[in-house]
Amino acid sequence: MSTGHEVGTATAHRVVILGAGYAGMATAIQLAARVRRREGVRVTLVNAQERFTERLRLHMTATGQRLAEMSIPELLDGTGAQFVRGWVTALDADAKTVRLDDDRVLHYDTLVYGLGGVADTESVPGVGDHAYTLNSVQDAEVLADSLARLGSGTVVVGGSGLTGVESAAEIAERHPELTVVLLGRQEPGSTMIPKVRAHLRSALDRLGVRVRSGVEVVKVLAGSVELAGGETVAADVVLWTSGTRVSPLAAAAGLTVDGRGRVVTDPALRSVSHPDVYAVGDAAAIRQRYGVMHGTCQGGMPSGVHAAVTIARALEGRKAEPFRFGYYHTPVSLGRHDAVVQFTHPDDSPRRLYLTGRRAAWYKETVTASPWPTYGRMKRMPSAGAFWPRGGRFTRVRDAR
Repeated sequence: MSTGHEVGTATAHRVVILGAGYAGMATAIQLAARVRRREGVRVTLVNAQERFTERLRLHMTATGQRLAEMSIPELLDGTGAQFVRGWVTALDADAKTVRLDDDRVLHYDTLVYGLGGVADTESVPGVGDHAYTLNSVQDAEVLADSLARLGSGTVVVGGSGLTGVESAAEIAERHPELTVVLLGRQEPGSTMIPKVRAHLRSALDRLGVRVRSGVEVVKVLAGSVELAGGETVAADVVLWTSGTRVSPLAAAAGLTVDGRGRVVTDPALRSVSHPDVYAVGDAAAIRQRYGVMHGTCQGGMPSGVHAAVTIARALEGRKAEPFRFGYYHTPVSLGRHDAVVQFTHPDDSPRRLYLTGRRAAWYKETVTASPWPTYGRMKRMPSAGAFWPRGGRFTRVRDAR
């Protein structure tokens, strides 16, 4: 028997969606639009904050640039979906309940698990105590305030992946008085073709970013980072972008997870151990022909749409269809007026096609801004689905009847 205030105990089929990131929002909007004229279905979206987090633009927030405030409840208005604000603290997959931080309990018949990844602050000692992250708008704003007050000094960005590159470039452009050092095991843009990689490196050089590849940070201290081999690098501020981790809630609830804690799904995005649970976005280990997908907005939103379509079909007693996705591009901003876009094969390997410079910057900003208008189109025209890149072309994700 659960304690505390219970929500949603009516006889309607209760669909609860955990997490309003790119994937969770796509699920909520698409599903609510599809079932709003149907009796006996209740859709509830749970998220810790009412503001939608533009994770693709947090490196801009981290340098004091103000972004549009996107209200989740406002977007849901008129869809029939309910928004519940709260931190998810426990999941009972057998009792089909979700507990929130204020002792509210949500009951579900179908669950969509979309609690995505955050920066891994546990694998390297000292990161949690001495480094900043870009896990939320608030985290980015705290970093922006620290950078603005620094005046001069050294900013170390730990991790040479795409988030690290974008963050280092943005900080260097907005704060030329600071020394920015980018540390990582791999060369920035290592998965891109040589011409794109050369442009990326040239842009970082132009911005004054000091790149050190082939190094590993093994400890973060107050005022420095320690590298494998014993060398230390002075740092007034450390931004940690190396690696991600997911919530342990799924594993604790007994769902089958992979080695990184992501929910292992069947081809329709249902948990292989609990078919009444769907997993989307960074929270899911989704296997395609080329392997398990890695977490991006590019793949997260289509997975959310597919989960919504599949749930709607199941409510009508119709057969689930397998999820199919291919990558299309890797856009990386290099400040406000420069970028690279590496177009890819469906398995995310690089094609020869690419963009650089201002054209790439325009393309990147257009892609970054597209999720919110896309949600609005889903809200108005659910049967039209949405366009998603697949296999080098844009393919419509829809409910094939």
